[in-house]
Amino acid sequence: MAIGLNEEHEALRESVSGWAERNIPAELLRAAADERPPFWRSLADQGLLGLHLPEEAGGSGYGLLEAAVAIEAMAERMAPGPYVPTVLAGAVIHASKRHELLPALADGTLTGAVALTGALTGTRDGDGALVVSGTAEPVLGGALADVLVLPVSTDEGEDWVALDASAATVTAVKSLDLTRSVAKVELAGVTVPAERVLEGVERSGVLNLAAVLLGAEAAGLASWCVRSAAEYAKVRIQFGRPIGQFQGIKHKLSRMLVALEQARATVWDATRAEGAELEYAAAIAAVMAPDAAVQCAKDAIQTFGGIGYTFEHDVHLYYRRALTLRALLGPSAGWAATVAALALRGVSREMEIDLPEDAAPLRESIRAEIAEIKELAGVEQKRALAARGFVMPHLPRPWGRAASPLEQVLIAQELKAARVKLPAMIIGAWVVPSVVSYGTPEQQERFLPKTLSGELIWCQLFSEPGAGSDLASLQMKAEKVEGGWRLNGQKIWTSVAHVAEWGICIARNSSEGSKHEGITYFLVDMKAPGVTVRPLTEMTGENLFNEVFLDDVFVPDELVVGEVGQGWKVARNTLSNERVSLSSGSGGTGASVPDLLGLVGRLGRELTPVEEQQVAEVVCEAHSINALSLRVTLKQLAGAEPGADASVRKLLSTSHAQHVSETAVALLGASAVVAADMSLGDAGYWNRAVLATRAMTIYGGTTEVQLNIIGERMLGLPRDPEPGR
Repeated sequence: MAIGLNEEHEALRESVSGWAERNIPAELLRAAADERPPFWRSLADQGLLGLHLPEEAGGSGYGLLEAAVAIEAMAERMAPGPYVPTVLAGAVIHASKRHELLPALADGTLTGAVALTGALTGTRDGDGALVVSGTAEPVLGGALADVLVLPVSTDEGEDWVALDASAATVTAVKSLDLTRSVAKVELAGVTVPAERVLEGVERSGVLNLAAVLLGAEAAGLASWCVRSAAEYAKVRIQFGRPIGQFQGIKHKLSRMLVALEQARATVWDATRAEGAELEYAAAIAAVMAPDAAVQCAKDAIQTFGGIGYTFEHDVHLYYRRALTLRALLGPSAGWAATVAALALRGVSREMEIDLPEDAAPLRESIRAEIAEIKELAGVEQKRALAARGFVMPHLPRPWGRAASPLEQVLIAQELKAARVKLPAMIIGAWVVPSVVSYGTPEQQERFLPKTLSGELIWCQLFSEPGAGSDLASLQMKAEKVEGGWRLNGQKIWTSVAHVAEWGICIARNSSEGSKHEGITYFLVDMKAPGVTVRPLTEMTGENLFNEVFLDDVFVPDELVVGEVGQGWKVARNTLSNERVSLSSGSGGTGASVPDLLGLVGRLGRELTPVEEQQVAEVVCEAHSINALSLRVTLKQLAGAEPGADASVRKLLSTSHAQHVSETAVALLGASAVVAADMSLGDAGYWNRAVLATRAMTIYGGTTEVQLNIIGERMLGLPRDPEPGR
């Protein structure tokens, strides 16, 4: 879990973390912040001040991503002093292509600071120099800076200058952040020579750099807060058990991890963006990362309780710095307005994957196969896609292609480019992996070809009135009879059961052992005698769900999947695939950010600031989900486990369509009183969406269950106690 993904970035992170642990003892965090820290020379010798600077300027020749990786690791240790201000100053000066000052900044001889706000004015003389007067404050690290990067308003607009601090009056200001100073900078008719005017540097570019680098620091602060609070929650005993076992704490910590991973993903993506997309991605990072740091610090204090509120504990230092970062970057609402404005102008960011050059032959081979299939039509095309393993390529042959993550990416790209659509398997997409893993050869031959081609419609007979999220509490009985089994009981919330030809069903064949034992997995003919399907009218007035009654339904032995009594293992396979599918889109509701932006364009009015904020929130959330998805893919391509990225993406995806539709209905105002009917224009369309999306945080595992999973599997928090214990 870090901003960087590849092995080199992980090695850099470990190196920086190790160095920080050795060189930044706890007592240093409470030392005076008005001088260079004792580790400064060692820090410079590690090359950490110039990671992002070109080699000809004394740097290491990497980029912003590497600088962000190091900053995140240093922030976890609450590195005091002018490290981040100097890195930011070097980045701004480098943007001007004026490299004279960079070697001294990279080797630690000089320190730097950047004023993000100020009231400095300047007039030009005949040589192109600027005569500057005014005040800039607050300047992060200004009291320790040798070089000040300042904005100056002129008759022509705004210039940025790199001024020797000795030419200014610099006054330290008592700082909220006890480990890093801020300052007031005053100039009275100071002449800045032309070579110190940073040509090509604009405010938007400086703010973008600040959003990325201070955002990386915010991610590091949040990371420490999540990790430290989780570790404390494992050992702090109250009411006879660890506080991390209480769901209130578990969910709080899980939400902290979600915010952290969103911050990391958006900062990471901003380091990769260019041009107009950089402004968009940086603004999103500026919305997400500082707020994540503040929220995680607040929640960490709450988790630590009384000790967290004392000066002796370090958590208040992280809270102070998080608040300082957010103040320096400016209010989230301002950045959100930028996000909304850019999104409404059509600016977005495609999450493209940079694939290795040696992927070209494989791509050409896939493209040729798909071109042949494209010549077919209708069901023949669907059957060809299934037969060649394109529908679920990660599965073993003959049902898939045993495709590597790289091949899966190429297949998806080439299908999209050729405009060839895969069969709509619906529930079948959850059935196939389980039958491949646990089914007999006869079951596979009988059911998989038509399921993969979309010709066979399935339903899932899992949930019962008393067994929803707690699925292992199911009560449907499976009684052994000659040649098979008799199933009796009720299932509920069964999607498409009224049109399904077959169903996957779990039933209890034994009440002995734990509740996860004695469960068997069956394939049920939905037209068999004793199967009764009754539609359930949902909130939307539609009938996708059903309740299903099985009365003495006979299922032959050859339709048991896996071993008798081991159906929970098979069901877990199905559920894992279900939750991946549910997290991959808007669930068919049409509630997506492009739809929302289309509505805004049709409103015929300007958005209020509050509405801009609401629109920006869902745009930022969508962007973070897309960035998390790309990170998952890249980790898989590298052969690593997706980790927290995948779990967080699942959780966010289930509620995202709700947030989009709720925002749309709020924008519609009083006109949103019409029926939830898509034929009634925007209001009817979005009312239908706001009702339909309520189901998304329930089916496939409720939000609360997902938070438990994140807390227990990703943070290592203790599992909930078994009932009665």
